[in-house]
Amino acid sequence: MRARPTALGWIDSAVSEAPHWDAALVRRLARRLGYLLVWPSDSSVLPLVDQVRAADVDAVIMPSPGHLDAITLHAVMCIVDIETATPRMSFARWATVRAPGQLG
Repeated sequence: MRARPTALGWIDSAVSEAPHWDAALVRRLARRLGYLLVWPSDSSVLPLVDQVRAADVDAVIMPSPGHLDAITLHAVMCIVDIETATPRMSFARWATVRAPGQLG
């Protein structure tokens, strides 16, 4: 992770009906939450989870939950938080260490 909280902006072009508007929503939310926003390369063929690892970010910000399928959502939540603009939602990354005394 970086010294300043950093987020990867993610817009699925197959889902977005207004990509410029979606990008504006992502930028606005990133600014509001205090994240430095970076975008993935347009030419990348890597799956999102690999792009997140390579970018070394703290979160992924996207316009809505519909921009990720359930499997990708789970994989990304294993390494970073996810923030959505509409509806305004936060998905915290999965805990990787159990608290003392926690069963399981």
